[in-house]
Amino acid sequence: MSAPSSPTGAAIGTVSRHEKSLGLLTTKFVSLLQSSEGGILDLKQAVDQLEVKQKRRIYDITNVLEGIGLIEKESKNSIRWKGATPGPESNEVCNQLQQLKKKLANLEEQERQLDEQYDKMQVCLRNTLESISDKQLAFVTHDEMCNLPSFAGKHTL
Repeated sequence: MSAPSSPTGAAIGTVSRHEKSLGLLTTKFVSLLQSSEGGILDLKQAVDQLEVKQKRRIYDITNVLEGIGLIEKESKNSIRWKGATPGPESNEVCNQLQQLKKKLANLEEQERQLDEQYDKMQVCLRNTLESISDKQLAFVTHDEMCNLPSFAGKHTL
């Protein structure tokens, strides 16, 4: 007789692969580290708080974070967060991000309007070229071009 299973197929009472993933553990570890007083965390406490069965996984995470310069060792079992923390700089970055998002939205709207105008002009041009009565008028003479103010006094071919 098999154990009852959840909709995902995992046996009820067992831990899913996602819940055991190193990525999820890293996210929880960094959150714990950022919220610790002074950004300093005792690794033994982290193992206990995160309920990690293999202490080695915490060391794997700390080795990577130390390698990319986000943490540094304070002592054998203690580390300090060097990465970004919520503060005045992050508020400034958030404000800049909001301004850039607004600018992007404005530019996207301008692009949409230009695309719409372009499409309308394409339809008008197609209609003009396809109209039998307009075909007779769908040309410009050299003299007419030379008489336009933008071409006045310029050599045209």
